[in-house]
Amino acid sequence: MSSLILSPVPTSPREDAIQLYRAFKGFGCDTEAVIKILAHRDSMQRALIQQEYNAMYSTDLLKKLVSELRGKLETAVLLWMHEPASRDAIILNESLSPDFLNLEAATELICTRTVPQLQTLKQLYYSKFETHIERDIELQTIGDHQKILLAYLSAPRYQGAEIDRGLVAEDAKALFKAGEKKLGTNEKVFVRIFSERSPAHLIAVSSAYHDMYGNSLNKAVKSETSGKLELALLSILGCAKNPYKYFAKVLNKAMKGLGTDDTKLIRVIVTRTEIDMQYIKAEYLKKYGKTLNDEVQSETSGHYRTFLLALLGPKNH
Repeated sequence: MSSLILSPVPTSPREDAIQLYRAFKGFGCDTEAVIKILAHRDSMQRALIQQEYNAMYSTDLLKKLVSELRGKLETAVLLWMHEPASRDAIILNESLSPDFLNLEAATELICTRTVPQLQTLKQLYYSKFETHIERDIELQTIGDHQKILLAYLSAPRYQGAEIDRGLVAEDAKALFKAGEKKLGTNEKVFVRIFSERSPAHLIAVSSAYHDMYGNSLNKAVKSETSGKLELALLSILGCAKNPYKYFAKVLNKAMKGLGTDDTKLIRVIVTRTEIDMQYIKAEYLKKYGKTLNDEVQSETSGHYRTFLLALLGPKNH
């Protein structure tokens, strides 16, 4: 469920393009006007505004935004201007590039997307950057972390709700044998089960694991694996159980302690606004006793804050 508050009056992309042109004109930029328009248009409307702007002023709107905006606001608005799959490809490409290497972002993105989303992502990535995602992953990652990402990208997981009870018990047993029961860990088993099984199946395995061994599968993953492999497995399991709670946690982590991880904050808010932000906000309030809006309000400032709050929509009490 989207949190995006669209303009109450039907808007014309042409009118929006004219308003943006006016906001850029003259000395300085009317940043508030830019935010007012772009933060209240959905993916389709934003694409149409870009087309109109490019046609009317023979200028690429994205390039214009780069020259008019600065810092974190520029990063957030530019990501927002792309449609979801193309945005994912851009985030992934940047987080796998040697200059901006952010394996946490790459892992989170891959391990929280559905099979159809990953298929589209792979195609778009190749057409945009003329290289396969798999190749960039091979260049930037190693060991079991690399294995889980490549497996998760390519395994044709079933997405439905039906589960095979027998296989569930088998998987729970195999994970116990590969982890808590032995000295050291057989990561291969974790990689195989987590990358090949459906979300519904993993939820059932997690429950069976607890029933059979009295420990949570989450805890087993934490004690038996580490680093980026652990992050990948916990992301897959967390998203299978409750994606809204998972992203509420990521957002909380981005704002916890000293300083704010703005890259993470922007990434999650911008990528989830049109998907499930209302549910994430509800989970955030339930888990942390504060509204996400209030936390963002206190951790950000200026036009950047205004933009993020506009995407989040009204505060849920």
